[in-house]
Amino acid sequence: MDCIDYTVSRETFSIVECAKCNFKYTNPRPNEKEIGRYYESEEYVSHSNSKKGLINTIYHWVRNYSLRKKIELLNIHAKKGNLLDIGCGTGEFLAAGVANGWKGQGIEPNEKARNQAISNHKLNVLPQEGIGSLTKETYDVISMWHVLEHVHTLTERVGEIYSLLKPGGKAIIAVPNCASFDASVYGNTWAAYDVPRHLYHFTPETMKMLFSNHKMKFVQSYPMKFDSFYVSMLTEKNVHKQNRLIPAFMNGFKSNLKAKNDAEKFSSVIYVFVK
Repeated sequence: MDCIDYTVSRETFSIVECAKCNFKYTNPRPNEKEIGRYYESEEYVSHSNSKKGLINTIYHWVRNYSLRKKIELLNIHAKKGNLLDIGCGTGEFLAAGVANGWKGQGIEPNEKARNQAISNHKLNVLPQEGIGSLTKETYDVISMWHVLEHVHTLTERVGEIYSLLKPGGKAIIAVPNCASFDASVYGNTWAAYDVPRHLYHFTPETMKMLFSNHKMKFVQSYPMKFDSFYVSMLTEKNVHKQNRLIPAFMNGFKSNLKAKNDAEKFSSVIYVFVK
């Protein structure tokens, strides 16, 4: 399918699918030097931390609630120890983990977001190239919250996660689910395709296959129930150039209803893998 970059450039990008394993990815896509300009927008709230506008305001309300749930999930799957948050953005999750008793380390390639994490939360955050300086088998948990879909070197990154985890360590990875009901409703306008920033478009099957290929065992999955509403709101605004809360709410509600108690049918899914 062809998708429009509604956030920054209004350019069109193609998403293709592997004929053998059904893995979807953006192709062609900007290289690592070119991709930076596609993040330069206040609409990209995980880097700007902007509270302007209704959707960004709602994003912050939901984020505060979700942070508590993420910390609960962290403590369910591991004893407090060393936490590495890759793609930590402006640092809110990592700061919450540190406040909860974890020893936190962050990686964030975007300089503006990284500086906010350091200045606002006094966190130890390295640029992307700093991941090579980290000691192997150091971390009890490595988290990536809606980050894996942005990484150019996908197989290398999953290999790094494996090598940095202690034996028995957990990887907690959240990504959009392009097999969800709201994805099927909106088709190529679905905001979570987010081309060209999202380089890969995962389903539960392709996520498990990817980590299995790197000797990581699937443990459990969890739904991100608010994402269907948030993504639907973004999609409605992108397509119609105005906030359309009622159809967005209805589509988000239908998506969650269709998923019911199956975490892997929700708009976004959290996966836990163990080394």
